[in-house]
Amino acid sequence: MKVKKLDKAALDKWVDACIAAGNVHGVKTQGDRFAFGPLEDGSELRLDYDVTKLPPKKYFQPQREVLNTFNKEEGFQSVIEDEPVAIFGIHPYDLVAILQMDDIFSQDNPDAHYLARRENATLVACDIANPSENVFAGSMGTHKIDKGFDILITEIEDGYVVDVQTEKGEKLAAPIADAPEASDADLGKRAAVQSANEQDANKHRLKPEPKDLPDLLAKAYDHPVWERKAENCYSCGSCNLVCPTCYCFNVSDDCDWTFENVSRKRVWDGCLLSDFAITAGGHNFRRTRAARYRHRYLRKGQYVPEKIGGEIACVGCGRCITACTSFIANPVEVFNEIAEDSE
Repeated sequence: MKVKKLDKAALDKWVDACIAAGNVHGVKTQGDRFAFGPLEDGSELRLDYDVTKLPPKKYFQPQREVLNTFNKEEGFQSVIEDEPVAIFGIHPYDLVAILQMDDIFSQDNPDAHYLARRENATLVACDIANPSENVFAGSMGTHKIDKGFDILITEIEDGYVVDVQTEKGEKLAAPIADAPEASDADLGKRAAVQSANEQDANKHRLKPEPKDLPDLLAKAYDHPVWERKAENCYSCGSCNLVCPTCYCFNVSDDCDWTFENVSRKRVWDGCLLSDFAITAGGHNFRRTRAARYRHRYLRKGQYVPEKIGGEIACVGCGRCITACTSFIANPVEVFNEIAEDSE
């Protein structure tokens, strides 16, 4: 399918058609902020949002999920949720995070639960139209993207450019197959939006190049920034919970007193929480706040890149900065200080 051009009315009509045909989620208002959720009407979709409360990773790794069940009659049964879903309004930085998580959950023993959801999802990305106050995607090179989406929507001054890239995208975009094609001028306006976001979506400027972070962090294990920043850390885990590339989880078994009905569940976990690193016998190998604080940054800038081909596991969404009530979670501040002291 060619790249299409829609006005607002045509966009709403298309989304309405998608809703009528299946399970459609997208970004909509939630109080004075924005969140991904089920859409009931095309007019609910907000492509001009700044940032969502939680990243779209929740569709593939839910906050809480049942992995398997057990009872005496049927034995163990895996629970695989694979209902098809179309997700509208994913910003480039969140899509980069999803692609990183695809890599993580496909490694070693592939995660059947995550991968089933991904296989049955159609991703509709959108270029940033209203950069949030703490975004620094421009510094991380995640302000635009050219892969990983099924459809990319870009709002330009006189409508929307809709770029359909995959078979899934073509199926979802069938209602707009006869829409007019985007002109060269429209594509030029799209390129201008993407180019401008390198600066506009960069409220905190990273001084080192992202590719240099693993080497910088490898030499910063004993840097004083960890102790100083951690003095004000509440160990609340908010930065973990809003991060699109945090994927740690805990697993527990729930059963009734007869042991006839048992379920195994997993829930989000976070390395800033005080009991995250507790092992058998009560030993905690990251007992101090500074150790946990340091681990978060080493994981983003050193450990995960070693697993996924060098990509930094911080995409510049800025959610952690906004969520932290003690103002210590800005990755750019930490990385810049370490870089300056290494000069």
